[in-house]
Amino acid sequence: MSYLNPLVLDNGVQYIKDHGNRLHICSAEPADYAGTLAVSLGTKNTPAVSVPADRAPSGRKVTVSAIADGAVSANGNASHWALVDTVNSRLLAAKALDAVLAMNNGDTFTLPAFDIGIPGPA
Repeated sequence: MSYLNPLVLDNGVQYIKDHGNRLHICSAEPADYAGTLAVSLGTKNTPAVSVPADRAPSGRKVTVSAIADGAVSANGNASHWALVDTVNSRLLAAKALDAVLAMNNGDTFTLPAFDIGIPGPA
């Protein structure tokens, strides 16, 4: 049987909680911080990120709270979100949206709450 202490998993998702200070809505999946800025259609500053919690069936996760007031800054179709650390210029996590969303400059975007997790050992 494999084992990984929960503290190891917590430190990974805790970094996201401590440093993920801007969420971008993007027209494509970014590969790095600069790529995030290049495909960003809008942002939500300081999104609420939960403390680490159990992830099913194993591992640990944090939950990004629902966003009701993201600011759209460009026209386009959003297909991904990206959570970044602006202080250290790092892309921390990115994932495809459940559906592509049409964005219009000056509008507000919303997203449901979602989890970012690290699976437990196999």
